[in-house]
This record gives sequence, C-alpha cells and structure tokens, in this order.
Amino acid sequence: MFVHAVYFWLKEDLSEADRRTFDEGIRSLTAIRSVVHGHVGVPADTDRPVIDRSYSYALVVMFEDAAGHDAYQEDPIHDRFRDGCARFWTRVQIYDSIG
Repeated sequence: MFVHAVYFWLKEDLSEADRRTFDEGIRSLTAIRSVVHGHVGVPADTDRPVIDRSYSYALVVMFEDAAGHDAYQEDPIHDRFRDGCARFWTRVQIYDSIG
C-alpha cells in the first residue's frame, strides 16, 4: 500500500466562495481512478503537545502501489485541482509512506 498524506494551510482572507471551490476541488481528488481509499478532513478537536492543528485541510489517499500514485499525479483531475486551487493556499506539506 502507498499512502499519500497532504496537508494544506489556506490563506486566511479567503471568501466563502473560494473555500467552497477549494473544498470541492480537494474532494474531487478522491475520485481519481487509482485511489483505493480517500479521506478529506480538517483538524480534529484534540489537544496534546505532539498534535499539530495548524493546517486547514488534510487529504489522505491510498494506492495499491507507487504506480497508482504516479498515475494519480498525472491525472487531469489532479491537474485541474492544482491549477484551479493553488492560489488558495500558503503552504502544502506532503508525507508519502509505503507499507
């Protein structure tokens, strides 16, 4: 299994319409054919010193293998999301893992 975890820090001054556009865009990524499981969420209301809740959105998508991840990166849905929504964030952090 290949896990691709992406954390987004959105600009603070986004309009509601911009936030909706981002939300729809990030959720579209879970429909990419090579995605076995996809999750979109916001920081949970947990509070311990080791928890980072500074991000705005999390995307976790799982693939059968690295080839599935590579196909995801080249999918037109991914391109549309990046091209249409990159203006909404100030930072992106990605963690990829295999198991």
